[in-house]
Amino acid sequence: MNSMDTNDGGTRPRGFAADIATDLKAGRAVELAEIYALDAVSDDERAAIDAYISTAPQAERDAFNERVRQARETLALAFTAEEEPPAGLLERTLSQLPAQLPAQAPAQLAEAAPSQPAAEAAGPASGDELAAARHKREERRRPSATRRWLIGAAAAAALALGGVGIGSYVASQNDPVKQVLQAQDVREATASVTGGGTVMLSISASKDAVVVRMKDVPPPPAGKVYQMWLIPKNGSAPVSQGLMDAEALTKPAVVSGIGPASTLGITVEPAGGSSSPTLPTVAAARLDS
Repeated sequence: MNSMDTNDGGTRPRGFAADIATDLKAGRAVELAEIYALDAVSDDERAAIDAYISTAPQAERDAFNERVRQARETLALAFTAEEEPPAGLLERTLSQLPAQLPAQAPAQLAEAAPSQPAAEAAGPASGDELAAARHKREERRRPSATRRWLIGAAAAAALALGGVGIGSYVASQNDPVKQVLQAQDVREATASVTGGGTVMLSISASKDAVVVRMKDVPPPPAGKVYQMWLIPKNGSAPVSQGLMDAEALTKPAVVSGIGPASTLGITVEPAGGSSSPTLPTVAAARLDS
């Protein structure tokens, strides 16, 4: 929404017209993507946008459809997250909007409050005439006011897509490590590693997962890797949960499906891993409290 038009040799932020048809004629279909995605258009306006996009150049059609997809995906993810959004999220998002719509206020103020000389020049009028004139003025102004409100909502969606406010919240919700670390029932556990260092666990029953981090653990021997295993409570065979080479030791790992397991075990295995653990384990940490 920050593209520019030229006017009398200068530049100014491109504004929206009072109706969809004018915007489409001016080539602003892509900028209508968010209000289209928010279903903030009438049936006739939606039909007009659909008709325009169906015959638009491929690049413009793809850009429009991508922005619609991103807006819908962002809103869907934001409102299906399990945790409450951060306090003040809406206020922080809306605080970004004035800079997006700087050109609206002067026209709005001028329309809402005609000058005193102009009112006097019109001559005396009865109360009914004044009320009728005011009603006509409000009716004339309402479509533009509604469009400005919808554009504000679209701007909020665009800001979300840009990573402000909602966008960063959604990104957090999509990060499996953060989901576990920020869970209300997360608890910490540690276990010593043979050869040095510590394995640190952040366990969440509600997320059915554990975040595994290595601290001061030496790299595995040449030609070897660390392999993680979930050891079931019922005594059945351990289940491999992935490999950790020297580089992976510096990053957190997420192990899911921990409900049936009693212990997370770590062994040293040949490069490529093994189908069953090579004993003894170099670390074993209880998952059940």
